[in-house]
Amino acid sequence: MAGRFQIRCINKDDRRNVYECITHVGGVGTTHWRLAVEDVIQRIESGAESFDVSRPQGDTVDVIVATRSERKYLKTKADGGEPNNLLSLPECSV
Repeated sequence: MAGRFQIRCINKDDRRNVYECITHVGGVGTTHWRLAVEDVIQRIESGAESFDVSRPQGDTVDVIVATRSERKYLKTKADGGEPNNLLSLPECSV
C-alpha cells in the first residue's frame, strides 16, 4: 500500500472510552484491506500514506493522529474532541 486511502469501515471493542474503542479500520482499493489502528498511526506519522473518510454531506475529510492522555488515536480534521466521523462508519466484515 502506498498513497491515499479511504476508510470505509471500523472495528471496535467493548471499551467505553471513544478514544480507545476503534481497533481496526478498513476500506477497498484493488482489494479489501483492514489495518490495526497502530499501523495506520505509524503510516500517517511517517508521511508514507494518508487516509480520509467520506461524510454523508458528500465531502471528504482527512484522518489525522491525535493524542489524549498520552495515548494516540485516529480522528478526522472535522471532528471536535471525539472521533465521531470514524465512529459513525459501519463495522468491517473483512
